[in-house]
Amino acid sequence: MKAEITLLPGDGIGPEVLTASRYVLEAVASKYGHTFEMQEFLIGGCAIDAQGTALPDDSLTACLGSDAVMLGAVGGPKWDDPQAEVRPEQGLLGLRKEMRLFANLRPVNPHPALLDASPLRPELLRDVDLIVVRELTGGIYFGEPRHRVELNGEQQAVDTMTYTESEVRRVAHLAFELARQRKSKLTSVDKANVLESSRLWRQIVTSIASEYPDVQLELLLIDAAAMHLLTRPGDFDVILTANLFGDILTDEASVLSGSMGNLASASIGAIKNRFDLPRGLYEPIHGSAPDIAGKGIANPIGMIMSAAMMLRHSLGLEAEAEAVEEAVNKTITNGERTPDLGGTHSTGSLTEKILEGIAAAIPAQ
Repeated sequence: MKAEITLLPGDGIGPEVLTASRYVLEAVASKYGHTFEMQEFLIGGCAIDAQGTALPDDSLTACLGSDAVMLGAVGGPKWDDPQAEVRPEQGLLGLRKEMRLFANLRPVNPHPALLDASPLRPELLRDVDLIVVRELTGGIYFGEPRHRVELNGEQQAVDTMTYTESEVRRVAHLAFELARQRKSKLTSVDKANVLESSRLWRQIVTSIASEYPDVQLELLLIDAAAMHLLTRPGDFDVILTANLFGDILTDEASVLSGSMGNLASASIGAIKNRFDLPRGLYEPIHGSAPDIAGKGIANPIGMIMSAAMMLRHSLGLEAEAEAVEEAVNKTITNGERTPDLGGTHSTGSLTEKILEGIAAAIPAQ
């Protein structure tokens, strides 16, 4: 296979973890006889500094023309001014919109060797294997109107949470299909007791459920879901929720794995690549972590596992994806850790251990 992959290192620890992921992809390509053409482009704060925009035209063009996109992280204290007209996160939100990425998949499957790294009791984590399907291009992040005005002598800020029937339908169908491939349980999370957009969400999800009689549907309010995610996380299989709720729930779910640095994500949509597979955007769920940027101690696992998701979803390389995942799992089992998990490995040395695992796990062809 010959595939074109756009790399967006971004800010903070983004370049460090993306470099680790690039080494992994090069190892996979070498072992399996693939050619991965990888080119780097700017996004986020570094793009603002260089070109005055968080998503330069050449970066967007490269993303729309490649088979898959991998992103490190965007943002940092240098660009934190909420009053600024151009902000790093605009690059990421704009990319999601232009690539028409309507669903973000975030798996959470705590490694048995890391149960003690979580603040939750180990017995609560042993059966946890869930995935959050977050709607990605609607909701309050994109709703209009959004503005700030002077009203009765004080400032008023307005954000709009809006969903159309078609937006809910497409992400709900994806979540139901995913549940069919897993444990056949779907939990839809909303705030239907307060929000009209959530009442529409619940109405549509409930109506679609009749098309999937083999999938058990559970309906939860966001506040109850947030509580149950910490008190009975093993009961969840697929969690479907709106953009804002998914953003919050997945950060909460990261504590189940022991570190946010462990978790990967895949953003997929309706646009197909040359292999008739989704042209996805793959990134770890963590941010730019400016406090450790440049120190060489960032956990690369979330980025590397995102690469495995890319191999599976956008390139159709299941065996290669499993080999990467197995190499990461063996590395963790062997006690190899970065400081966020109580270890002493640098980003580079942990990546070397994972590369050793890939070399052993993937048969030469």
